[in-house]
Amino acid sequence: MMTSVADKLAKKSERRTSNKQVRLRLVQLDIWSVVKLALIIAVCIGVVIIVAAILLWVVLANTGVMDSFNSLLNDVTSNEDITVESFINFQGVLGFSAILALLEVVVTTALAAIGAFLYNLSVRLTGGLVFGFTNS
Repeated sequence: MMTSVADKLAKKSERRTSNKQVRLRLVQLDIWSVVKLALIIAVCIGVVIIVAAILLWVVLANTGVMDSFNSLLNDVTSNEDITVESFINFQGVLGFSAILALLEVVVTTALAAIGAFLYNLSVRLTGGLVFGFTNS
């Protein structure tokens, strides 16, 4: 009697598989891999910081918040020549957010490398992290 592949797979799926438990211990982090991953994540966060600053400026400028703040500033100082844009402009916000994003990338990458190095040192004392996995 010939059986098809589907029949063989159906018979295999009827069998009950035993639950295997595996415990893995993380005893070393490759510092270069941690640095590369942290750099990629930090660059993504840096892009988010720049885009958020641009969007915040555009929303504040287009909703009239800047005009309201200018009128408040004029009422307080009783001087028509002082505006928010004389202190803060779009190029300044963009430059500040770019510098902030660059600093965030450098600091995050350096802290990740230091963290991986410290973890590798602490494994000698603690034995590392233990992860448990089950096959169900």
